[in-house]
Amino acid sequence: MKRIQAIIRPNRLEILKKALVDNGIGGMTVTEVHGFGRQKGKVEIFRGAEYKTEFLKKLKIEILCEDKNLKKLEDIIIESVREGEPGDGKIFIFQNGEIVRISTGEKGTNAI
Repeated sequence: MKRIQAIIRPNRLEILKKALVDNGIGGMTVTEVHGFGRQKGKVEIFRGAEYKTEFLKKLKIEILCEDKNLKKLEDIIIESVREGEPGDGKIFIFQNGEIVRISTGEKGTNAI
């Protein structure tokens, strides 16, 4: 079992969600986050004054999947969120431990 964590631009969420649903992936967790990478923030102009935003708004998406579906899920995320620019995001892949559904006590893949 793997846990995929993707950091994406907020404007790509609906596109990603539709692609996941269209491919039979039924759940994800979305968290609003702020951060910076190689971009080091960005400079914006507001009412004629320049100011630097050091922490950019991003979304953290978390999805659980079986090992056999990992590559497919990775491809779906990349195709859905890539704009070809710095700041498109990152995908992190973690080995997941035991999963337990609280309401039923089911474990493993049945708990997803």
